Amino acid sequence: MALCHALPQDRRTEMTAAALRAPAELALATEQEFAFSQKDFERVRQLIYAHAGIHLHDGKHAMVYSRLARRLRETGHRSFADYLAWLQSGDANAQAEWQQFVNGLTTNLTSFFREAHHFECLANDLRQLNRRDIRIWCSAASTGEEPYSIAMVVEETLGAVAQVEIVASDIDTTVLATAERAVYDMQARGLSPERLKRHFLRGKGSNKGRIRVRPDLARRIRFVPLNLIGNHWDLGAPFDIVFCRNVMIYFDGPTQRRVLQRMHAVMRDPGLLYVGHSENFTDSRDLFLLRGKTIYTKV
Repeated sequence: MALCHALPQDRRTEMTAAALRAPAELALATEQEFAFSQKDFERVRQLIYAHAGIHLHDGKHAMVYSRLARRLRETGHRSFADYLAWLQSGDANAQAEWQQFVNGLTTNLTSFFREAHHFECLANDLRQLNRRDIRIWCSAASTGEEPYSIAMVVEETLGAVAQVEIVASDIDTTVLATAERAVYDMQARGLSPERLKRHFLRGKGSNKGRIRVRPDLARRIRFVPLNLIGNHWDLGAPFDIVFCRNVMIYFDGPTQRRVLQRMHAVMRDPGLLYVGHSENFTDSRDLFLLRGKTIYTKV
């Protein structure tokens, strides 16, 4: 990591000497609030992989520092080494901190009707299912835009009285709380004027400029915290359709395979799996076969 090209010559000499004295413990940046070594980064990688299956690449040092530094401030620790040791100490407060640790390292990039072709396909698939008790699982709900997009398509396709249950889960409890509030900025991406008028209430007074999902639409969705690599999936009856988009890219191959096996087990025959545009599961053809354009059919 070339850090010295913009520094005065005497500062370069000082940094070089420090690196020679203790290269393993040299902080990854020179003017950080908290000490953060390569050893600390590797420890974070091991912990988030063990708890959430997330595989952090080598280039994520800055991201890890910026996101977890907030937790150090909140918990009163002065270095990553101290924070991580406390996290694994078994202390009661540390046990509660694990959720915040995971929340801080998850990525939540979403919008309404993201990858729009999926929602056109969803409308067609709903018409063809011809069932009275359709169940859909949105396995990475984030701040709610995806499950509410699914719910809008359900009502537009099958009507307000359709018996369709949507379960929306995420490992990050903070974004789930946002999803359950169902309040968004008026300029939220992906919403047409027609859908804004049909499915949302406009805020007034102090809420001007914000919109809220109509309660009758929101009631279709049950939000639950869920770790995809956790031991307990309390999801109820099998699903006809599962959305798992842009999630598997954070898992390594063996973890992807385990999650796909478990998804296969909680789906009806023939179930449909919607995945992200950069995800490919041809190595799991014994579980799912590609129907076309990032939609798989359960084998």
